Amino acid sequence: MDTTAVGILLFDGVEVLDFAGPYEVFSRTRLTPGVESRRTEDSAPFHVFTIATGSDPVTATGGLRVLPDFETHAAPHIDLLVVPGGFGTRALLQDADVLTWIRQTAADAHRVASVCTGALVLARAGLLAGRRATTHWGALALLAELDPTIRVEANLRVVDDGIVTSAGVSAGIDMALAIVETMHGRAIADETARYMDYLRQDRPELTLRSGA
Repeated sequence: MDTTAVGILLFDGVEVLDFAGPYEVFSRTRLTPGVESRRTEDSAPFHVFTIATGSDPVTATGGLRVLPDFETHAAPHIDLLVVPGGFGTRALLQDADVLTWIRQTAADAHRVASVCTGALVLARAGLLAGRRATTHWGALALLAELDPTIRVEANLRVVDDGIVTSAGVSAGIDMALAIVETMHGRAIADETARYMDYLRQDRPELTLRSGA
């Protein structure tokens, strides 16, 4: 069975759930339903791995240390690139090497997605120009400032306009499930959410933030 290679970028200051949520969704998706199918990779449609600029452990928010699977210069082919957010994205906005790697990787990938303030990095890389997009509620103004051609969707949880962006932190789970649904159908996405005991939004792309 052909699998989709999902590469998740890690960096110091990355928000834990921003990368762990999509990692859980994609790594636990199975085309065969049930708990037992999760014990093997036999019906797993995704192969998930992490990438960072170096081989040293990345320090995420809260002090969690994570060892990346690959360095950017040695990463295998990526079909789906996921750029999470976190306070560490601010440094990435000025990191020419990372931005170049993202542009090159996105050009070869089938899909690109971001969680939370990962959208800021995609915007800085020029990938959101002329597109609809969203991000964490606290960074909506900065997203618009980085690229005025972006149509910022302040009240949407997941936005798919060629590149998939999602709102803050937990919205990355909804984003990943939406991609699973696009690629493998609603039943597979719903069954994955059920396995995770996650109460899925019916249509996350239309879900308003509370208080928005």
